[in-house]
Amino acid sequence: MIFFSFLFTGFSFAQKSYKDSIASYFKKYVKEHEVVAGKDKEFMSFFPVNEKYRMTCRFERTMNSPWFRMESSGPIKKNYRVYGVIHFTIHDTAVTLNIYQSQDLLTSKEYKEHLFIPFTDATSGEETYESGRYIDLEIKDIVNDNVLIDFNKAYNPYCAYVSGKYNCPIPPNENRLIVAIRAGEKSFGKHH
Repeated sequence: MIFFSFLFTGFSFAQKSYKDSIASYFKKYVKEHEVVAGKDKEFMSFFPVNEKYRMTCRFERTMNSPWFRMESSGPIKKNYRVYGVIHFTIHDTAVTLNIYQSQDLLTSKEYKEHLFIPFTDATSGEETYESGRYIDLEIKDIVNDNVLIDFNKAYNPYCAYVSGKYNCPIPPNENRLIVAIRAGEKSFGKHH
């Protein structure tokens, strides 16, 4: 019995907080970033974690949506279609965002379930990257016409760090929000 109580005196049984889990997410994101390397990682920054930007959104599936070429930062434009629309309220404003599916990724075993939300908001070009940020999700994340979206995980496209090298999708007009989303990744602090 003494051995048993000794084992558990050094442990805290408190669950990891939401803020801690997002802080761990940021740390891993920065450490494993494929474009920003070395000391330049110090120029990556994020808004303070705010749980109000983690929300359950109503999902509405868009059936038979046509493929279209999404604008990009470079000469190569890829085909996407609107997979569905999410509806939510933020700062007392009802808003919608389109969720897109990539035609190219449908052929990939690993990414065929991948969905993507490119967006701009009132912080774009000031506190955040001017051409917008992204959120990734999977089809399986949509349950009973709801999906949990966490803007604390909004991230910059590669073009935010390196000019002229990548073809980053630019959010269509339908995904340009008038509200400020002060969550997720901020503008890269080093000019490129």
